[in-house]
Amino acid sequence: MAAAEDTNSTQNPSGSEAPKLSDLLDRGWKLYEEVDTTNEPSSSNAVQVKVKRGIMQLEEATRMVNQLNLFSRNEALEEISTADLKYLLLPALLGALTMKQVSPSKRLEHVQAARVYFMDFLQRCKEYEVCSFQLPRTSENTADTPTEEQTNPSVPMPVSQPDLIAMATQRQAKIERFKQRKETEAKLSEIRGLVESGSADEDVVRDFYLLHVRRWVTLALEEIDSINQEIEILKRMELFKQSAPQPSPPKRPPMKPFILTKDAVQAKVFGAGYPSLPTMTVDDWYEQHRRKGCLPDQGIPRSADGDADEDERAERERKEENDDEEALQKARDWDDWKDTHRRGYGNRKNMG
Repeated sequence: MAAAEDTNSTQNPSGSEAPKLSDLLDRGWKLYEEVDTTNEPSSSNAVQVKVKRGIMQLEEATRMVNQLNLFSRNEALEEISTADLKYLLLPALLGALTMKQVSPSKRLEHVQAARVYFMDFLQRCKEYEVCSFQLPRTSENTADTPTEEQTNPSVPMPVSQPDLIAMATQRQAKIERFKQRKETEAKLSEIRGLVESGSADEDVVRDFYLLHVRRWVTLALEEIDSINQEIEILKRMELFKQSAPQPSPPKRPPMKPFILTKDAVQAKVFGAGYPSLPTMTVDDWYEQHRRKGCLPDQGIPRSADGDADEDERAERERKEENDDEEALQKARDWDDWKDTHRRGYGNRKNMG
């Protein structure tokens, strides 16, 4: 097979040259390393922008690889050119970047897509016999096809005895993968400088990319284990949300009557704390106090001078009505006198 470096550039319909396949892979790989080693939170806007850019670069590179038919099931690993080996990492890098997307509403969709990428990568490595490993289950996985107990969270799942042999085998496999990954990373650190400087020969470059592929095989197996567990949890949560009844608002208990006094004895001594109800009308109260002589105008004798003045005024009015000459003359003289003397004349008390 010819190397992809000779045919990895195409022309856009507008006439401008499209990015090379190697450039797309390098950019996406670099963005993944920046996101994986950054100290910023994965939910930050800067990190998520890099994740989306890296996914776009790697997806475009994957489309170009499919168009060029770089890999075939009918060829062996030795038949792949050294320049094309690194393109085996495309689905693994896509799966790793997909797992770094932060969107709670689309988390199940993201982890399922990442599992597809990792399984595609492992399937291809298994076909080329890159290294020895056990391919995880796919369609028959219990995470993809939930059982009857999983679809009904209200039904308690039977507690089965743990398979100690399977657990021990799984633990031993994880230990072996961890050791292989550490050895691979140590070899990569030894030859990384030669490859990046461009002074390494073709055999060293080939070993460099093969070591990367083997390292990602161990990483993909670990990621699939965690993805299977996360998918099961997410599906259970979704089923629980759908089956759980909506909680009704709690009924407010009726308010009990309360009193202002502490006890009945205190109420008898100090009262109930509010005005009493009326026991008699205003007229009854007035009559009761009148009989007792407690009213303000009772016990004060009428003035004798006041009575004499009233009698004199009444007598004068009576004479005027009867046309008494003496009374009329006296009234006229009094009017004349008032015309020539101002009010209060001769009154020494008022200093007139």
